Amino acid sequence: MVYLRSGSGTDRSGRLWVLDLTGDGAPRERLVADPRALLGGSRERLSAQERARRERSREGSSGIVGYAVDAAAELAAFALSGKVYVADLLGGTARALPVPGPVIDPRPSPDGRHVAYVSKGALRVVGTDGESDRALAEPEDDQVTYGLAEFIAAEEMGRSRGFWWSPESDRLLVARVDESPVQRWWIADPAHPERRPAEVAYPAAGTPNAVVSLQVVGLDGKRVEVSWDRARFPYLARVHWSAYGAPLLLVQARDQQSQVYLAVDPETGATRTVHADGDEVWLELFPGVPAWAPDGRLVRITDEGGARVLAVGDRTLTGGQLHIRSVLDIGESDVLVSASAGAEADDPEVGESHVYRVNELGVERVSEGVGVHTAVRSGRVTVLVSTALERAGATARVVRDGEEIAVVASHAERPVLSARPVLTEGGARRIPCAVLLPTGYSESDGPLPVLMDPYGGPHGSRVVAAHNAHLTSQWFADRGFAVVVADGRGTPGRSPAWEKAVKHDLALTVEDQVDALHAVAERFPLDLGRVAIRGWSFGGFLAGMAVLRRPDVFHAAVVGAPVTDQRLYDTHYTERYLGDPEEQAALYAYNSLVTDEGLSYAEKQVRPMMIVHGLADDNVVVAHSLRLSSALLAAGRPHEVLPLSGVTHMTPQENVAENLLLLQVDFLKRSLGL
Repeated sequence: MVYLRSGSGTDRSGRLWVLDLTGDGAPRERLVADPRALLGGSRERLSAQERARRERSREGSSGIVGYAVDAAAELAAFALSGKVYVADLLGGTARALPVPGPVIDPRPSPDGRHVAYVSKGALRVVGTDGESDRALAEPEDDQVTYGLAEFIAAEEMGRSRGFWWSPESDRLLVARVDESPVQRWWIADPAHPERRPAEVAYPAAGTPNAVVSLQVVGLDGKRVEVSWDRARFPYLARVHWSAYGAPLLLVQARDQQSQVYLAVDPETGATRTVHADGDEVWLELFPGVPAWAPDGRLVRITDEGGARVLAVGDRTLTGGQLHIRSVLDIGESDVLVSASAGAEADDPEVGESHVYRVNELGVERVSEGVGVHTAVRSGRVTVLVSTALERAGATARVVRDGEEIAVVASHAERPVLSARPVLTEGGARRIPCAVLLPTGYSESDGPLPVLMDPYGGPHGSRVVAAHNAHLTSQWFADRGFAVVVADGRGTPGRSPAWEKAVKHDLALTVEDQVDALHAVAERFPLDLGRVAIRGWSFGGFLAGMAVLRRPDVFHAAVVGAPVTDQRLYDTHYTERYLGDPEEQAALYAYNSLVTDEGLSYAEKQVRPMMIVHGLADDNVVVAHSLRLSSALLAAGRPHEVLPLSGVTHMTPQENVAENLLLLQVDFLKRSLGL
C-alpha cells in the first residue's frame, strides 16, 4: 500500500510512505521519500504552471502532493520542486532524474522502464535509469501544449491529466491543447504595481474554448492523430486505456446534452461509437468511468428512470435505492462504488455516503457505521477511509478478504473545539440540514440569532456526516449564533432531478435556504428577526442573492468570492445551467447580481453586505466583486469591500484565514445589532 502523509498535524509537507502487507508478521510501515532530505534543506520552488495546477485541484499542501506508480507498484514517480524523482518502493530509496524542468505530472510506464512527463509544454520521456531523455511531442508555438489538461478540463470536468500510457508501455495517448482561440485576461497584483500582470487564457461563457485533440505517440516517435467529430463533440471529458479493451474516450457536445463513448484504434487513430447518451437537461460526469470491465463490457454511470445507476454492458445493476456517485474499482466479479441513499431508499441517511460491492447477484454494503466512506482496492486488499460525526479526522483501515489487518496511523492534530451538528431534513422538499448551537447553550438562554452557512450549489455538499466538515460552522456557533447549513436543490447526492432543478434558475437556491430556515425554526430556538448568511464561491453568489432578493428574511450577508455576473464565469460550468449567453441573455440577467433586474428586488430594503475577494483569484476573478460593488454604489446601496492581496480562490494562508473569520464575526454582530 502506497500513500502520502505529512510528518505531523502542523506540517504541510507530504512524504511518500509504503505499508508492506506481505510476510508472516504485522504490516510494516516504511518512509520512502522525505522532501526535506531530497531537497537538502533547500526551499521548494514551484513553477507558474505547477501553481496553476495546484489551484485547479485545490491542493494546499507542499512537498510530495501526488505520485504515480507502475503496474506492479514497485516504482513511483513524483515531481518535487520542478524535478522528476523516482522511488524504489521495494528498496525504499528515491533519486532525481537528470531531465530539463520545470516538470509537471511525471508518470511511469506500466512496465516501470520509462517515465513520461511534461516540461515547458512538451511531452517528454526518460528511462528510469536517467538515460535517453527526449521529447516525444513539442509545441509548435507558445499557444500549444502537449500532455496537459486545459483549464476547464481541470477546473470543471475533473480531468487533471493530459497523457495516458498504453498497457504495453510502447506508446501514449497525448492531448494537444491549442489556446490561441481563447480570450486573454490579465490578473494583476495591485499591492505590487512593479510586477507584470499574469496572462490567463480564460474561456468565459459564450467565448471560444481551447481546441483539444488527441494523438497516439509511440516511443519510436511515430504519431497518429485520433479522429472524431470534434466540431460536434469538442469536450474531451474522459480517457481510459487498460488491458481490457481499446483506448476509450468520452466526448461531450458543448451544450452537454449529448455525449458518445468512443473506442480508438491506436494503429490508425480511427474511432467507433460504443455507446451514446442524451439528456434534455444535461449529462453529468463521474469519477472512475467510463472504463472497461475485465470481460470487455463498458462500465458507466447513467441517469435512468429517475435514478442515478450503475450500468455494466447492457445491464443496469442498481436502482432507485442507491444514488451512485463514483466507481472506485472494477474487479473480476464485481464493481466497487461510492453511493448515497437514493430517492426510493427507506432510510434517508442524511449526509452519509457508503461503499458498496455491486454485481449481477445484487448489492452489498462494505462500509460500516454512520459517516462518509470511500475506498481504494486492488485484488484482495481494500483500504476504507472513513469519517464520522462523533470523531475528528479520518480513519484508514486496511482490509484483506473482509478482515482488518491494519489501520494507517494518523498524525492529524485534534481540533481545538468539537462540532456538534444535528443532521435533519426540513420543509416539504426534505432539504438536508445541519444545525449547530453554541457550546453549553440551553433553551432558557433564549432564541439565537441565525447564521445560514451554505455552499448550496452544484458539486458541493456541506451537510455531511463528518466531524471536521462542521468545525468552522461550530466556531461561528460558539460566537453566539445558531448556524444552519442547508443543501438545497442543485447540490449533489440525492437524485438527478434534485441536481438538475437549477437548470436556467440558479436563483431558486435562495428559496430553498428560506424554506430550510423556516422548517428548522419550528424545532430550534431561532430569532428570525436577526438572520445573516455567509458563503464562498457559489455560496457567495447565494449569500448576495439572499439579501438582494429576500431582504424580508435575510438581514446581513458575507459575500465571499461570488460569481456575480455569470457572463464572466467559464464555459463548461455556466453554459451547462444557463446556455449560450447570446441566445439566453434574459436568463443571464435574471441570474446575475449586477444587472438592473438583479438589483431591483429590494429597492426599499437595504441590507448590509461585506464583499470579500482574493485579488489573485484566476477562477472567479475579482471583477465579479468589483462589478457588484460598482452596481451597488450606483444604486446608492451601502456595503463593505474587503480585498485580499495575494489570495487566490483558496485562502490557505493561516493568518489570512484566521483574521478573515474574526472580521466576519465583527461584521455580523455589527450588522445584526448584537
